[in-house]
Amino acid sequence: MDARSSESELGSSPAVTLPEAVARLARALDALEAAAGARLERDADYGEADAELQRMNADRSRLAQELDGSEARAERLAEANKEVSRRLVTAMETIRAVLDR
Repeated sequence: MDARSSESELGSSPAVTLPEAVARLARALDALEAAAGARLERDADYGEADAELQRMNADRSRLAQELDGSEARAERLAEANKEVSRRLVTAMETIRAVLDR
């Protein structure tokens, strides 16, 4: 048996020439470079999404504070409205009492 027949029997590939090996290496490096570039783009997209999420959370917090303030003001206005209504009823009763005399 010569070296070539023993290689094929063992399942290993035949000898590759240097230009073929260099071409394969260049293709592998190109593929690696493309994969690294895609990964960097994905990481940048995640970074942008994270920044947007932080902005949205800050907006949500600000809006929640504004809502709390508005609800407190609405409660104060409702109480003031009740007080004004009560005073109007008292004033009307007083006017009626004076007119009935």
